[in-house]
Amino acid sequence: MSRVCQVTGKRPITGNSISHSNIKTKRWFLPNLQHKRFFLAEENKWVTLKLSSEGIRTINKRGLYTVVKELRKAGEKI
Repeated sequence: MSRVCQVTGKRPITGNSISHSNIKTKRWFLPNLQHKRFFLAEENKWVTLKLSSEGIRTINKRGLYTVVKELRKAGEKI
C-alpha cells in the first residue's frame, strides 16, 4: 500500500538528516497517515479512507459527502 493521503495527495518526500558535525545523510519525511472509518449517511454505508491529519480536517470542514463525491469524480475507488 502506498503512503499517500486520498484527500490531499500528500506523499513521502526526501531530505537530509544533518548531524552536529554537518554530515548529511538521506532520509524520508513521511506524512501523518491514519486509517479512518466514516459513516456515509447518504448511501447508508461505512467508508474507510487513508488520510493525513490535514485530510481529516478537510472532511470536518467541507463535509464527508462532498469530499467523497470529488474523489469519485477524480477516479478514486471508494
